[in-house]
This record gives sequence, structure tokens and C-alpha cells, in this order.
Amino acid sequence: MGVGVIREYIEAAMKKARYEFLPESQVFYGEIPGLNGVYAYADSLEECKKELEEVLEEWILIRVSRSFQIPEVDGVKIVISKVA
Repeated sequence: MGVGVIREYIEAAMKKARYEFLPESQVFYGEIPGLNGVYAYADSLEECKKELEEVLEEWILIRVSRSFQIPEVDGVKIVISKVA
């Protein structure tokens, strides 16, 4: 698993992101469907996009460190190999 694969995965996942403005709290909310726990809130749409990408990166690192499966996104897979 190389850095290129991770970047490709992040780019594919970010294309799936959904954003909405929450008028009651005056913030933007973003999430990536199918990736449980990957969501963000921010005061502007640009900040929300940046925060969401950071959350996604951390989510990937946590899943890799714990050898959890990472769902495929638009044909892009991160395969975790066990090291002996």
C-alpha cells in the first residue's frame, strides 16, 4: 500500500462527499456516505471540505493501524496486508 493509493482513495471518497448548511446552528455539515464516522462541521463550506478530508485521513490511518477493512470507493481499494 503506497501513498499514491491512499491519495487516490481520498480523492475518490471526497468526490462522494455531501454537504449541507444547517440553519439552526449556522454551520456546514459534510459527510461521506458509506464511510461510517467520516463527517465534519465548520463555519464555511471550504472549511468543512478541509475538515472532512482531515477526518477521512485520520479514519484511514486508524483503520489501517487496527487492521480493519476499508470499504472500496469507486473501484479504489486499500488492502491491508498482515506483517509477520
